[in-house]
Amino acid sequence: MRNILVIGSGKSSSYLVKYLLEKSETEDLFITIGDIDTKNAQKLISNHSRAKAIPLDVFDNVSRQNAIQEADIIVSMLPARFHIEVAKDCLAFGKSMVTASYVSPEMEALDNDVKSKGLVFMNEIGVDPGIDHMSAMKVIDDIRRKGGKIILFESFTGGLIAPESDDNLWHYKFTWNPRNVVVAGQGGAAKFLQEGTYKYIPYHRLFRRTEFLDVDGFGRFEVYANRDSLKYQKTYGLENVKTMYRGTMRRVGFSRAWQAFVMLGMTDDSYTIDDSENMSYRDFVNAFLPYSPTDSVELKFRYQLKIDQDDMVWDKFEELDIFSAKKMVGLKKATPAQILQKILMDKWTLDPTDKDMIVMYHKFGYELDGQKHQIDATMVSLGEDETYTAMAKTVGLPVAIATLAILNGKITVPGVQIPINSEVYEPILAELETFGIKFTEKKVPYLGYNPLNL
Repeated sequence: MRNILVIGSGKSSSYLVKYLLEKSETEDLFITIGDIDTKNAQKLISNHSRAKAIPLDVFDNVSRQNAIQEADIIVSMLPARFHIEVAKDCLAFGKSMVTASYVSPEMEALDNDVKSKGLVFMNEIGVDPGIDHMSAMKVIDDIRRKGGKIILFESFTGGLIAPESDDNLWHYKFTWNPRNVVVAGQGGAAKFLQEGTYKYIPYHRLFRRTEFLDVDGFGRFEVYANRDSLKYQKTYGLENVKTMYRGTMRRVGFSRAWQAFVMLGMTDDSYTIDDSENMSYRDFVNAFLPYSPTDSVELKFRYQLKIDQDDMVWDKFEELDIFSAKKMVGLKKATPAQILQKILMDKWTLDPTDKDMIVMYHKFGYELDGQKHQIDATMVSLGEDETYTAMAKTVGLPVAIATLAILNGKITVPGVQIPINSEVYEPILAELETFGIKFTEKKVPYLGYNPLNL
């Protein structure tokens, strides 16, 4: 029997565990799920005879190393900053590993040692990063095989609420780590390439420099730029591309409202608020507004942000109850971002029957036989409920498929890597199609860089 150790049983682990359990008989697998709190792990395995949950603290060297030694391959579903501890043990004990997270500099530094031991450390094999890499490289490689030259590449992904569960004015609920949503875009200007010109958007303007796109059957979305769109330019072999732009998708209107939080400083995570545990939501908002002996918090808020009372964006803020004097923050020494996260979780947490949605959109511009062409590729995946979400499906299934492929010797090239080679992406994309995760490709007239700036 072959042992797979999954470390972490958070929101994105449901489909991963389900897939491995369904394969456990035919593939002779035993799945161990290690977590500091085994409650969710126990729920996911549901007394399955080929699985167990164990307490595992990633900072407890003895228990972590013992668990890794006993496994044949390791899947780390921990927060990205903790992967390196697992990776070092995997290297020491000769175990391959899989993560859905970005390759960190610390992980990259292990590459030579991983190769020397013939191990596979597969990273960025979730949805974004992950499915975005694989689906993009499939089309890019197809174009190159035909003799084409890529001149434009744009890629956008959004984790959103499905239309049938969309019941708030922001058209958004948390399907991923809420903290990542609150602090998105911070840490430097967004950088991308448009028609041969480098472009930059500082954080304080990021959510006002949006563009629009349409997805057949699902309407219009807006996108804001990722922090560094050029990170994969060399990786994808697109050094000579004229346009390269990667971004995050939201429903139209989200970014304009979110900009208010940015401008007031509510997304700042660099300092703590005094006496935050005794603050009401109203006190928190007022802390960022000028003093007035007569004006209400609501009036000061609208005045500072130049929002009219009959503006639709105003309704979004009222819906969040941010002006409530009864709801309390209750967090000690909290940063503004942590307080804002708590406020939003009151309203944006998935209900048990809510369905979420992953939307991905690629645009490829290329030259072939002296003519310019364009392919638009879109993928939409819908979740089932708050446990088996589209986010968990599109993150967990590629991780699970890759894990089994490595275990079965179908992915053999050693090293710290991401899924950009056909050996990896072709079989994984093919299997994902059987789960309904499929791209629709459409040839359209070449438009170049032509966002719908309405």
